[in-house]
Amino acid sequence: MSDKRRASITSVGGFLPEKILDNHALEQMVETDDEWIRTRTGIVERRILDDEDKATSYMAAESAKDALQRRGLDASEIDLIIVATVTPDYLFPATACLVQKQIGAENAYGFDLSAACSGFLYALSTGANMIESGNAENVLVIGADKMSSIVDYTDRTTCILFGDAAASVLLEPSENGTGVIDYIHRVEGDDEGALYQPAGGSRIPASQKTVEEQLHYIRQDGRAVFKKATEGMADVSLEIMEKNDLDADDVEWLVPHQANLRIINATADRMGLDADKVMVNIDRYGNTTAATIPLCLYEWQDELREGDRLILSAFGGGFTWGSLYLQWS
Repeated sequence: MSDKRRASITSVGGFLPEKILDNHALEQMVETDDEWIRTRTGIVERRILDDEDKATSYMAAESAKDALQRRGLDASEIDLIIVATVTPDYLFPATACLVQKQIGAENAYGFDLSAACSGFLYALSTGANMIESGNAENVLVIGADKMSSIVDYTDRTTCILFGDAAASVLLEPSENGTGVIDYIHRVEGDDEGALYQPAGGSRIPASQKTVEEQLHYIRQDGRAVFKKATEGMADVSLEIMEKNDLDADDVEWLVPHQANLRIINATADRMGLDADKVMVNIDRYGNTTAATIPLCLYEWQDELREGDRLILSAFGGGFTWGSLYLQWS
């Protein structure tokens, strides 16, 4: 057993909005159909936070409360809150500040991390490093996105893909050497606008013109992103296995970002994994961006056993991508 202080996941919580937007409802909104969506993405339905008074911080806080309740830990014991999101309540303050207030984490500090669909992996490794360094004992890592707030429901290329959700993990020092073992992160600047939100930042500030031209919605070059994501997720997942001398028999679970079922299958094939070792819930929730991976952990937590070896893998706008190897605690 390694003498290195590691960070282990000791609890997982989740939040899913009640409203379901299925493919048949989308057929009434844009020129598309259920079969086309299912065969090309694997998505059947997605959840929508249908409340103008609630935003990403609400979902994040509810998932955090769930994780704390399951662990029996009071929010006052949290040292750090990291929220991975591309749909913050505001440009500032950070959504993590609002979560801190909503859950009553009076002794915590926090910040947001923006890495699109790879955000949760980046945040998880950041939180783990804080535990490993001895600078934190209890860290909440949250993936949360209200994607419906930046989706144009007249754009059939994007509105079929995204949903709203949040999920949280609690990190604590490992007592048996399990936990976050290794990670690999990558970034390649996308200056072609293959996947981005054009307006709202300092380059194109909000104005009447940007609203009229619908520049505050997500834009995507589907073919370019699909090709890059398929290669990136598959390559980095195999790379972390080889780096840690793992073969397919050593891996109990692949926990992939839920962007497209074909990308997930390509990643599993590259790793040599059977379908029964892959967590997939894209059919029910679509792409919830930073929430997809922790949402899988939330749904599968009762099937996970101590010592199970998991490979987490994601690809997102930026471009960002990466993989993380952990042993379940």
